[in-house]
Amino acid sequence: MNSHYRQAAFLRAVARLDQAPEDTGREVAFAGRSNAGKSSAINTICDQRHLARTSKTPGRTQQIVFFETGEGRRLVDLPGYGYARVSEAIKLQWQDLMADYLRHRQSLIGLVVVMDIRHPLTDFDLRMLDWSRETHLSLLLLLTKSDKLKRGAAMAQADLVRRAVAKEGDRIRVERFSSFDRQGVEPVHEVLDQWLGVAG
Repeated sequence: MNSHYRQAAFLRAVARLDQAPEDTGREVAFAGRSNAGKSSAINTICDQRHLARTSKTPGRTQQIVFFETGEGRRLVDLPGYGYARVSEAIKLQWQDLMADYLRHRQSLIGLVVVMDIRHPLTDFDLRMLDWSRETHLSLLLLLTKSDKLKRGAAMAQADLVRRAVAKEGDRIRVERFSSFDRQGVEPVHEVLDQWLGVAG
């Protein structure tokens, strides 16, 4: 287990970008459709149960939440997008906040897009891919809940996603992941180490 992520700690939750920590160092943000398992993935990656708040109610993350993993290094939990039970006005507000963050945050070095392996590449996921293309961000597509499928089916889904983004080249990496059995944690650590400049 990579101890660097075990020391991750809550730093700040913001509803506007001007409330965010100073825009220096390196950040990796996690985005995902409501109920895709984003907060659970962050907790598993950091080997902590309650770092990111999880809920059976979609749309629990309603702000941008910053976690510090070391001097000048942060993981960022973006609001879940999709079918959260809130008004359209609130959804648009979250969307604007995310777009503002993704387009203007200078310390943002990479984006992890969390997708339920059974329902990948939704309209919302594709929008995140578009935003990342605009900003030339490196991407990790994390196919969560991989334990819900048999191994062959899970591998087939991952191959499907890889083919769908193949034209993007090595800017995008695809990994299967499960918070239940910790599948995929090591490859994620490798990517995060590279992005955040963590020494091996």
